[in-house]
Amino acid sequence: MDDFTTGQIFDRIKAGKESLDKALRERVKELDCLYRVSKSIQRNDKSIAAVFADLTVILPGAWQYPEMTCIRIVFNGDVYTSANFQVSEWKQSASIDVFGEKSGDIEIYYLEERPKAFEGPFLKEERFMLNTIAEQISNVAEKILSQQELLIERKSLQDTNESLHDFLRQSQREKRIFGGMIQAKIDKILMPIINELEVDVDKKQKIYLSILKKNLRNIVAPFVEEDKAIIFKLTHTELLICNMIRSGMTTKEIAHVRGISLATVNRHRESIRKKLKLTNRKINLRNYLNLALEDQVRKLR
Repeated sequence: MDDFTTGQIFDRIKAGKESLDKALRERVKELDCLYRVSKSIQRNDKSIAAVFADLTVILPGAWQYPEMTCIRIVFNGDVYTSANFQVSEWKQSASIDVFGEKSGDIEIYYLEERPKAFEGPFLKEERFMLNTIAEQISNVAEKILSQQELLIERKSLQDTNESLHDFLRQSQREKRIFGGMIQAKIDKILMPIINELEVDVDKKQKIYLSILKKNLRNIVAPFVEEDKAIIFKLTHTELLICNMIRSGMTTKEIAHVRGISLATVNRHRESIRKKLKLTNRKINLRNYLNLALEDQVRKLR
């Protein structure tokens, strides 16, 4: 075993203490850096550019030689640098990956040559710290970009809804105008002809003409035209009987006009109620049909 003088022992103890103190100071700097980066991310949770601007000020002080450390961050084509930035051969970097794809880099440069360490002149702890910061930045970038895309989608959806509402309002206006034009032609052209026909026809034919007149008066919103689902459910005969029921005709009157039995009319009524899901419900069929027509007219106003 080598012999050491008391002075040499004290020198070694002093050197070891200084080395330990230096390492401890570096770890404190690194912890302070990570804390300040986290606070910047919390403070700027809607602006990745603000986070990058903070990093160009925070990071140099965390490296072993802060007075000769400079920073460059490249992200999606944008560049952020510390005030003293210039490219040198002594470089350490970590990539910023967003949604699995590389979007940029964080680059640390020394402006002068320094003693070799773990990675060129850079410490192992500095590599770990840089990777940790790059991962934090990647996560916050994904979050902010997702929020921005969501806002854009919401704005686009809002604009689409507004356009759709404008279209529907215009469509309703055009529909009312068109309906008024049709009604005017019916009143001026068709109704006078029907009124003349009523003079010379028998009772049965007058009933049909009465039904025809009532449907023509409501042609801008007839029940059988507006409720497409019911058209597909009911047969032609059932639709005709629906109009007779809505006009106030009794089962006996319908049977007489149609030349069919009361039982046949009742079977049609039962089929209509079943298709309209009114079976076992205490709902008057005539009232239901008229209310359906009124509802369709109200939608056109």
